[in-house]
Amino acid sequence: MVLCHFRATVQLAKFVASTAPANAFKCRFFSASSVALKDRLFTDKHEWVSVEGEVGTVGISNFAQEALGDVVFAQLPDPGTKLSQKDECGALESVKAASEIYSPVSGEVTEKNGAVEETPGLVNSSCYEKGWLFKLKLTKKDELAKLMNEEQYAEFLKTAAH
Repeated sequence: MVLCHFRATVQLAKFVASTAPANAFKCRFFSASSVALKDRLFTDKHEWVSVEGEVGTVGISNFAQEALGDVVFAQLPDPGTKLSQKDECGALESVKAASEIYSPVSGEVTEKNGAVEETPGLVNSSCYEKGWLFKLKLTKKDELAKLMNEEQYAEFLKTAAH
């Protein structure tokens, strides 16, 4: 039995099903967010980074946005800002708390998410997609090894005092 992992269109799945003998394939479908989550690395301060090439996209975890509550203000680092791993680089404020943002890796900020500054609630409604905070060009890729993958972060949430 072959295990297929499709992120393709429904037409491809229909084609495979129509051309293969019965029970020849066992297929699992994943949404973009469930696949992408596995590519994120997390800090113990609840930031995440997803790396594509030399650019890292940074945000806060679902745990962090739930703990903050309704985010009403976002202060994000400006493009051109040089950051070292663990540098404080911004803040998120909610109706009940405020939280600093720390850079999960070293690099130079290339873009900040203006949509989050205009509509801070995106952090709550879409922390892993539309609610990302900033992007940076990585300067020390080896720092990624110090971060937690999804499974390690889930275990951290179960065992660590936050």
